[in-house]
Amino acid sequence: MTSVQTTGDLTPEPSTLTPATTAAAPAPSRLRLRRPDLLAALGFTAVAVYVLEQQWRSPTSGYLVGSGQDQRMWEWFFAVAAHSVTQFQNPLGTVLQNYPQGVNLMANTAMFGVSLPLAPVTLLFGPTFTWTLVLTAGLAGTAFAWYWLLSRYVVESTAAAVIGGLFCGFAPAMISHANGHPNFVAMGLLPLILACVVALARGAGPRTTVLLGVLVAAQILLGEEPLLILAIGFGVFTVSYLAAHPRQALPTIRTALKPLLVAAAIALAITAIPLWWQFFGPQSYEFIDHGPMGNDLKALLQFPAQSVGGQLSPGQDVAINATEHNAYFGWPLLALVTGAAVWLRRSPTARAAAITTAVMCLLSLGAELTVGRDGTGIDLPWSWLERVPLLESVLETRFAMGAIPAIAVLLALATERALRQRAALVPWLLLLLVALLPLTPTPLPSVDRAPAPEFFADGTWRDYVSSGSVVTVPLPRPEDARALTWQIEADFGFPLAGGYFVGPVGPEKKAKYGPDDRRTALLLAQTQKTGVVPTVTDAERRQAVADLQFWRADVMVLPHGSNEAALRQTVQRLLGDPGHQAGDVWVWDVRGLVAGTR
Repeated sequence: MTSVQTTGDLTPEPSTLTPATTAAAPAPSRLRLRRPDLLAALGFTAVAVYVLEQQWRSPTSGYLVGSGQDQRMWEWFFAVAAHSVTQFQNPLGTVLQNYPQGVNLMANTAMFGVSLPLAPVTLLFGPTFTWTLVLTAGLAGTAFAWYWLLSRYVVESTAAAVIGGLFCGFAPAMISHANGHPNFVAMGLLPLILACVVALARGAGPRTTVLLGVLVAAQILLGEEPLLILAIGFGVFTVSYLAAHPRQALPTIRTALKPLLVAAAIALAITAIPLWWQFFGPQSYEFIDHGPMGNDLKALLQFPAQSVGGQLSPGQDVAINATEHNAYFGWPLLALVTGAAVWLRRSPTARAAAITTAVMCLLSLGAELTVGRDGTGIDLPWSWLERVPLLESVLETRFAMGAIPAIAVLLALATERALRQRAALVPWLLLLLVALLPLTPTPLPSVDRAPAPEFFADGTWRDYVSSGSVVTVPLPRPEDARALTWQIEADFGFPLAGGYFVGPVGPEKKAKYGPDDRRTALLLAQTQKTGVVPTVTDAERRQAVADLQFWRADVMVLPHGSNEAALRQTVQRLLGDPGHQAGDVWVWDVRGLVAGTR
């Protein structure tokens, strides 16, 4: 079935995930599922349900605590995609948020690869159910896809492939992103893409070329950043592997180059319109500058907060937020991986995996080495790469995710060797338990969210909206995006000023999270934060009218919330209008102020 390489102890190692081999092995010939595959799939699904079991208790209303406002944003993406299907509208852009400028949804990783196919699910059960389903299927599907790749191309042992698949699907980064980033959870296509690339390097035919093009196009519609990280990681792996087989390098390149270019052309043809919209369409942007976002060195060594080890032995909080624990491998696993790399040092595949792990972890540390949030002044390789186009918009902390499959390869290879060398089996399994048990995830905490204000839920808003926007007080923004959920409750009957998305700012089209802030929006946000009613001048009153005209507002709505009294007094002073209660909210009908400006 496969060619054989020789390792240091003369134990046969199956042909691995490498671009060089003498036997052609097209990916489609290995798609048939076996009984162990089905059992593995059921096991991975059970683990995914366990991780999200609190969310599944209320699959249509639950809210993951660690998501911040990201769950609201993603639910809005799913809901607006379903809305665009029913209204026969262009799904790539909308003015339902950030009115009247709108949002470039293709530039916001709206995951059209799942949001559009799952539109019927969203329409039937709501966007929260779709959100819960995508996260669960994403974790299980990613684990199974890597298991499949490992079992077909890296190891012959099902148990070894299961261990690798479990780590890939439920690594600390995957659990962290399951709080709020489904685009970094639903990554099951990536192993299939790698399988096609390897098969083409082995001489697979046109069917695999077409399949690769389709898979890449589908991944672009799911998330481009994971694809970029995978490409960099696999590039490091390939160079490292071929360095040990220099004579195979040129024949491999010759075999793979043409079909890879054809596959790229197919992918670009399929995604040409979405990609044009992303980079050149309305509200597109040039780049987003996140600032320093590298991993702290402690992030590599500590246990993640959402794990058994993190509960028993919590470390210093050095993560960006709860959704960006992109490393957190823990020192026992890193020690085990280092030992495995030494043990398997005669294996070119193991060496390439070890080098890939080291390089991706190093890149994830950012431009300057930090330890315990303290800078050391030591420049790192990322300082040379952070201004490279495409790379400049990537959070460098996420490069650690490129080490996950490389670590899985080492764990799978070492497990298979231990199974063959009976004397090593028990020590290896004990070490594996010590390394992986602390990383066992705990269920993600979820709560039932507060219902939407009756003003939006029962349709009272219709009495105040003609053809303009609703301006909530304060406006929706990355810090508080509840209004997006209320708009969904109102079946997108009105556009919103402000919002939570990524959009351009200024003539350079530099991106930021949320809208290009106007003075009135900033004033209201500051009032909610401090609870202090600001001194309102005539200039600020004129600016408020100008901003309302810019937003083409019909009504300002103040729901119950923190510092509500201060916000109400502020709006009253800005408009010179006491407003009135409409059910459970305060409203100010501002259509007269913006009349003649639309």
